[in-house]
Formats: sequence, structure tokens, C-alpha cells
Amino acid sequence: MRFKGLDLNLLVALDALMTERNLTAAARRINLSQPAMSAAVARLRDYFGDTLFTMRGRELVPTARAEGLSGPIREALSHIQLSIISPDGFDPAQSTRVFKIILSDFMTVVFFKKIVDRLAREAPGVSFELLLADEPDELLRRAEVDFLIFPDRFMTNLHPKATLFEDRFVCVTCRNNKHVPGELTFDDYMSMGHVVARFGSGIRPNLEEWLFIEHGWKIRTDVAVQGFTMIPPMLWGTDRIAAMPSRLARLFAKTTPLRILEPPLPLPDFTESVQWPALHNSDPGSIWLRQIFLEEASCMDCPRRTTESRKQC
Repeated sequence: MRFKGLDLNLLVALDALMTERNLTAAARRINLSQPAMSAAVARLRDYFGDTLFTMRGRELVPTARAEGLSGPIREALSHIQLSIISPDGFDPAQSTRVFKIILSDFMTVVFFKKIVDRLAREAPGVSFELLLADEPDELLRRAEVDFLIFPDRFMTNLHPKATLFEDRFVCVTCRNNKHVPGELTFDDYMSMGHVVARFGSGIRPNLEEWLFIEHGWKIRTDVAVQGFTMIPPMLWGTDRIAAMPSRLARLFAKTTPLRILEPPLPLPDFTESVQWPALHNSDPGSIWLRQIFLEEASCMDCPRRTTESRKQC
């Protein structure tokens, strides 16, 4: 089918090429032979008056023109998929849909495992790809992921979202750390070696470090790890200290020599939220899974405060 001289099938080919960055893989993705995909590339180049791709080994490297076309084409195809092609209903028990979700290791352990366990019973054909991404807003815009689960303060206002639950930071150290015999003081906290979690290839600081930056405080970072779940092993048998979300700290403290302490400074509370592409707002499958998220989040207990945290230790 042509629209103003453009064969619309070529847009599907270009989307596959941008996704796979490999001619053979892109052809396989949309069930074309390699010669047919090569012919599609030639026609795309002719229509847009641009080479669109150069070769680097076996990888296709998009030109600026191809990069500029990628987003609008992905949005258009997603809109067609969700608004025209997809069936009106969604049957969880029969669905084999794969949901792509960006979230942290913290949320994977304390929250998403509950989702996976529940859906193993209620929707056994549904599966998940859990991802880390440096540019989640761009993936949401292109509707290349189904959900983003992050602290609310890091989310854009360009897509719909819903609150899941609140949590707070606590301090954690090895149970045998003799540098903290009793209550943790500010001087103790600032003088000890720290383990900090940072995220993504850009090594973005977490909420704790943002607080230090805002107040001009400096800590001694002994170890930086890519995720909160990597913190406890870096504390065991040492005099280091760290800050972690309270739910995750309590989970580790059940089975490992982790001691939980109240912070001697006002570490920020935070709200975890779920966000989805605006293009998916009316998608029955997305609506169904959102409701599951909210139901499970409503069952999460509240973070414990000072006295109870010390009892937990």
C-alpha cells in the first residue's frame, strides 16, 4: 500500500532495521528474505534521499536522518498495533504477551517477585523482560517498553503514572562492626567508609548522594556498586556503612549478618511509582497489569520507624 508515494511496508522494514541494527536479523524479524530486505533498504534510501545506514563490520549504523525517522515511525506503528490491530479484549489466562519493564534491583526483589509469583498462577503464559536503561523516557516515548517502575521524582510528566508505595532509607552495616557500638552519630556516619549504589552506564547517584550534594557534605566512598542488592556483601566483615531502602535492608537482615540503624541525618523518604507510555493508556493488557501492580502495592506494609528498626536488628 502506498501513501503519497511511500510504500508503507517500508516503514515496517525501517523499524526492524533500527531495532536490530543488522540486515539478517531485521529480515528475520519481519519474515523477509535477506535479498528482499536489501531491496527494501535500497528503496528507502531512494525515497528519503539519504543513505540511512552505514556498515561497521556487520552492524548497521544509522545516519542522523534515520535516527530522526525512528521515533515517529515507532510511534505510528505502535498506535496502529494498539488501536487498530489488537483485539478489544485481553484474556490473561490465555495470553502469551511479553511485558518489557524497566526497574531497579531493589524493586525487582521487594515488589516484582510478588507480581511474578501471582501471575504464574493467574496468567501462566504471560512473561516478562526486566530491563535497566539509561534513557527510559525515550523508550516510553517510542512505546518500546510497557512500564517504568522508579522513584516518582525521577519520572517525566509526559506519560501517565500511578503511585505504588512509599519507602525510606536506613543505614546498614555489618553486625560485627565495632565502630558503632550503640546509636549511630553524624560524626560516625561521615567518618566511616561508605558503600554506595549508583545506576546505569552514566553512574548516576542515588537519592542519598543527591542529599550530600545539596548540602555540600562529602563522604569517603570505599566501594561503588551498580545496585542496592550488591551492598550487603561489601559490608560483611568490614567497618563500612551504607544506606539502603528499608524494605530491602529488612529482607537481607533476616538471613545475613546485617545490622540496621536509624540515620543520624534526614535521609529522604521516596515514593515508588509505575509509569506507562501514553500510547498504551487504553491498551487492555496494560490496564490489566496496572491493576495487578496497584493491588499488590496496596498490600505492602509501611516502613518501620526508629524503635521497631532497632528491634529488627
